[in-house]
Amino acid sequence: MDLPDDGLVLIVKEDCETCRMIAPLARDLEGRGLLRAVFSQDNPAFPPGLAVADDRDLEVSFRLQTEIVPMLVRREAGHETGRVVGWHRDEWQALTGLNDIGEGLPPERPGCGSLAVSPGMAEELQVRYGKTGLGSRAIAVDFPEDPFEQMLDRGWTDGLPVVPPTPARVLRMLQGTRRRPDDILGMIPPSGEICTVEKAAINAVMAGCRPDYFPVVLAALDAALDPDFAFQGLMSTTMGAGICVIVNGPIARRIGLNSGFNALGHGFRANATIARALQLMVINIGGAVPGGMDRSTLGHPGKFGLCFAEDESDPGWTPLAQTRGIPTGRSAVTVFGFCGTSINNAEKAREPVELSRQLGLCLNAVYHPGLAGGGLGAVLVLGGEYARIYHEAGWPREQVEAAVHKATERPRNRLIAEYMGEDLPGEPGEPIAKFAEGDLLVVRAGSNAGLFSTIIHGWSSGPRGSQPVTREVLS
Repeated sequence: MDLPDDGLVLIVKEDCETCRMIAPLARDLEGRGLLRAVFSQDNPAFPPGLAVADDRDLEVSFRLQTEIVPMLVRREAGHETGRVVGWHRDEWQALTGLNDIGEGLPPERPGCGSLAVSPGMAEELQVRYGKTGLGSRAIAVDFPEDPFEQMLDRGWTDGLPVVPPTPARVLRMLQGTRRRPDDILGMIPPSGEICTVEKAAINAVMAGCRPDYFPVVLAALDAALDPDFAFQGLMSTTMGAGICVIVNGPIARRIGLNSGFNALGHGFRANATIARALQLMVINIGGAVPGGMDRSTLGHPGKFGLCFAEDESDPGWTPLAQTRGIPTGRSAVTVFGFCGTSINNAEKAREPVELSRQLGLCLNAVYHPGLAGGGLGAVLVLGGEYARIYHEAGWPREQVEAAVHKATERPRNRLIAEYMGEDLPGEPGEPIAKFAEGDLLVVRAGSNAGLFSTIIHGWSSGPRGSQPVTREVLS
């Protein structure tokens, strides 16, 4: 970067009305011997009539930290001693020491955004001309190799293409958090390798996340690393468990997480990428490769990751996060280890008691109709029409949960007969519910069209299994 030791330096771009307005003033300053250098961000022939240096590579703009143009900088003995941005007659006069400049111009006019801070450019320039602060090893992909194919060949993916984690993209992802890149988040199973914020950002980039999703990714990872979640077991079990992330609060709306039509399906970037980022960390940091430390017998499509927002449009329905200790108005995630989903409908049910009975029948089929009494978990996702039936009857969440839970009860002797004679504690006719207390979560999501619910089948629950864990989303 070639800057004069003394005098005035001007940064402009032709695509800026204020820069065009002060072009005659720039020629006046050069004629007085004060303006020693002019750098143009977009056209080295602008302003006409001046000796203009080409800054289309934005190196000078980056090193001078140019956020607004026009920008006039005063330098003395090789150091900056003052600057003004935009056009303000009094400020320009004070910086130049001239009281007669800018006559005929309006007293002030705002400048334009510098190309050096246009979306995505700041990180590119940081990589090119500055210090990134990143510590991860760089992998070169030489021409004519395809980076997408290279990452697939190296086993860095879940089988789908991933976004190449260039330094600029990783820096951009790190803008989504206040945490330092080298902060340690924990050990990723099954291998127990250390994960830093930077490594999490790399995998979030690869998953296709945007920087504003990153706080949700970090909160979900923190929840998954809680011992109660049993991440180690989930990632190495033969049952083929995956990671479900349920999001509550303002951040869901802010980042465009879907809670309506096709909420558990495709079509929405935030839904498709947040839980996938965790799964990629398990592969790339934890070493959970199918057939290696990932021992899934069959697996299921949800192992790519499942993330959705709860529908919070009904003020009478308490969001899941608030039932799990998060204050009202805060954003939170709940992680749930799951082994697949099943869709259910009870089209003849039109009132809450019968609907609860029908839902109980569907829930009793999870894994095996004869399994009951604890050790299993599930999430019941109520579609809009089912939620409406409960809403119109005035049933709050607590009543819905209690009714559905009770609807799964069956006599002990019947369960013993259905499940290969396995014994259960209690008297023969004693009613036993499918799930232990707290192992059945109920959430609202989906559209208002169709009498459907979805059951998200949990992995082993309880103290020896995986329990849902909730964390507040922090910046």
